[in-house]
Order: sequence, then structure tokens, then C-alpha cells
Amino acid sequence: MRPNRILFDQLNKLATEQVNPRSRRLEYLGVEGILRTISREDIGVPSAVRREIPYIARAVRLVVRALRSGGRLIYIGAGTSGRLGVLDAAECPPTFGTPPSMVLGVMAGGKSAVFRSKEGSEDRESGGRSDIRRKKVGRKDVVCGIAASMRTPYVVGAIREARRRGAATMLVATNPRSMLARPEFSKLRRSLDVAICPEVGPEAIMGSTRMKAGTAQKLVLNMLTTASMIRLGKVHGNLMVDLRMNSRKLRERAKRVLMMTTGVDYDTAAAKLEEANGHVKTAIVMIKSKVSAPEARGRLQRSKGFVRLAVRKSGS
Repeated sequence: MRPNRILFDQLNKLATEQVNPRSRRLEYLGVEGILRTISREDIGVPSAVRREIPYIARAVRLVVRALRSGGRLIYIGAGTSGRLGVLDAAECPPTFGTPPSMVLGVMAGGKSAVFRSKEGSEDRESGGRSDIRRKKVGRKDVVCGIAASMRTPYVVGAIREARRRGAATMLVATNPRSMLARPEFSKLRRSLDVAICPEVGPEAIMGSTRMKAGTAQKLVLNMLTTASMIRLGKVHGNLMVDLRMNSRKLRERAKRVLMMTTGVDYDTAAAKLEEANGHVKTAIVMIKSKVSAPEARGRLQRSKGFVRLAVRKSGS
């Protein structure tokens, strides 16, 4: 194995690769002591994410613009970071009724790497470039790289190729944003529209970024898609009204949402959902505005999917 002093020195500077002084004696602790130490480290993660809200807001605006214009949100990462992107993308269709092609998760090493680690696949920028080309990324899309270290070659290659193809680009990392000012990050810096960098500090186990870093990334991705979908009219108040009734649980949740929103009883909710072909938003507009399913669908289309606006419309 060839020595790589440049990479060694680069890793040595990363906050996520430092030794955590608060957990130096981890192996000497009892089970509860280990758990308390990990929990104590986790406490600071939400605050680190909260400090990044201005940057997350900028990213949400890019996502909303892309999705409204018919583009896609494409997450791309390796290891834990990549799996978190795949997870968030997979949850969008059942939660928000989006087509599977609208939010995608792309993983270094391909689909099999979601279940079994292929660590070497993160080392090639060419792999990231190839996956972006394979997805036919274009100007309407937004690509979100996820890399705790900020330096993952696969992610850097993907971001640079996405920018070259005209897509909006962002990065979710857990090292300080100031790192982007370093010469070795200059190409990445020039390729980014937004960098979201919650600083979670060293892990309880040095370098194990599946811990605090992964938690911070998961929180950020939750915020990105949830806020974007709200801005696209897929939430009414704080209720999921674009969910897909693909399971018994979701069918009953849809009835409950309809009952809570309109005040109808269980049997009426079931009947209206059947008339609306299982679409909760359509059923809400039907009941609140006393209109047919086709009229309700037309109102929703004219209101760009927002229930509150569709209910207000006269239909003229």
C-alpha cells in the first residue's frame, strides 16, 4: 500500500478526525457510563444545525425552484452520508406523494453499497462524475453532496460535474465552513452555491462520523425536504395531505386527516376518499367547498396544489 502523506495531513486537520478529550477513557467505563458519554456528545448536535438555518434556507429556496420547474433534487454521497441521502429520498413518495424520480439518492458503489460497505468507492472523483452523467443531470436540477469530511473525492467529483452541467449545487458537511478557504478546496468552493456546515466537533470514537456527524446530516436533510415540500403545498397546516395510501396504516391515517380537517365522520371520510381516488387533498376540497371530485382537482391545479387556496377559490 503506497503512503499518502498529503491525505494523511489533510485528515489530520479535519475536526471530525480529532480525538475527543471528553471520551478518552471510553473503554474503561461501564455500559451506562458509555451511554451517558455518547448522549452528552449528542446534545450539542441540534444547536449546531440551528446555527446553519440561514444556509439551509438558501438551499431550500434552490430546491423549491428546481422542483417547481420540473427539476430534481439529487442527493449524492458515500458511506453513512450516502445512505442518509438514499433514506431521505425513499421517504418522500410515501410522505409527500412525490414521484420516485423527483428526489433521488445516489450512492458511491451503487445500490448494493447501501447494504454492504464498499469504502474504496468513495476515493474516485471519476465515479461521482460518471454517476452525475448517468443521471443526465441538467440545468433544472439541484445536486446535494453529503460528506462529513467535506473532502470525499466521489462527492467532490459529482458536485463539480453537476456545476459543469449547469445544475445548482450544495454540500452538507460537518467540518467548519472556513475549510473551504483552503487552497486544496478551491475547486470545490468554486462549484458550490451553498455549503451547510453544522460543526459537531470530534466524535466520541475518533473519526466515526456515523455518530454526531450522521445525526446532524439527517437533521439537515429532514429540514431540506420537509421545508421544500411545505412550500410546494404538500402540507396543510401541519398535516400530510399528499400521502399515498399504500398500506393499511396510511389508509387509516388518510381518513383521520380528512376527519380532523373537515369534521366529517369515519364513514363519510372513507366514502369521500373513494370518490377522490384516495387523494386526501381532493377530498378536503370536495367537502369544504361542496364540489365534485373533478372540480376539486381543477381548483387544486389552479392553486398549485395548496388546499387553503383551492378552498377559497370560487371555481370561476
